[in-house]
Amino acid sequence: MTVSPSRAQLRVRGYHLDGYGHVNNARYLEFMEEGRWAFFDEYPAMIGELHQAGRAFVVVNLNIDYRAAAVQGDDLTILTGIVEVGERRALCHHRIYRSDGVLVAQADLTFVLLDMRANKASVIENELAERLNALLLTKEQFTP
Repeated sequence: MTVSPSRAQLRVRGYHLDGYGHVNNARYLEFMEEGRWAFFDEYPAMIGELHQAGRAFVVVNLNIDYRAAAVQGDDLTILTGIVEVGERRALCHHRIYRSDGVLVAQADLTFVLLDMRANKASVIENELAERLNALLLTKEQFTP
C-alpha cells in the first residue's frame, strides 16, 4: 500500500479574511481541521472501532508556522498525514499550499488517544498502533 498525504481543497471566502484583507490566522486552524476530517474520512472503519470502544483522538498541542498570505479567491490545498506515532501520542503534519504552489502555512499537531469514560489519555497499542504506523509519512512527502 502506497501512503501519501490526504488532500482537501477549499477556496478562500470573504468571511475567512481579517481587516487587512488576508486570511485570519485563526482560520488556518479550521482549514487544518478540514484536512484532518478528510484524512480520517479515508479510514472510517478505524474511527468507527475507536468510537465503539469509547476512544477518540484529541488535540493536545499545535505548532503552526505562517509562511505566506492567502487572500479571497485563492484556491488552497491542505495536505494532512501522520509523521510520528509514540506510545501515548502521535504527530499529525499539515501543509497548506496556494494553487500557485506557494506554501502558506505548515503545522505539527500532537494528539492523544482519549479514553472517554476515564477522561484520560490511553496507550496507543496493538492493532491501532500497527494501523497508525502503517500510515506514517515523512515531511518530505508533503508537496503539492
